[in-house]
Amino acid sequence: MKLAVVGTGYVGLVTGTCFADSGNDVECVDIDEAKIEQLAQGRIPIYEPGLGEMVVRNAAAGRLHFTTDLPKAVRGAKLVYLAVGTPSS
Repeated sequence: MKLAVVGTGYVGLVTGTCFADSGNDVECVDIDEAKIEQLAQGRIPIYEPGLGEMVVRNAAAGRLHFTTDLPKAVRGAKLVYLAVGTPSS
């Protein structure tokens, strides 16, 4: 299934990677260009045991993609998962 995950922080990156590891085609999108570039190179900006290996494995398999282009990410997605910051107030 094609999925989009909006936000690549602690929730979004882990969720998107797990969806991809389950066999889904996942497009992770974020407005932070530097973070997306880092992820596309296989560098993980957060610490979660085993996450780095999962990201690299699923990206290499063509199931996990990173972009800053929101319309591209959600086009054709059957599910869009929002994992963006929530204001405290």
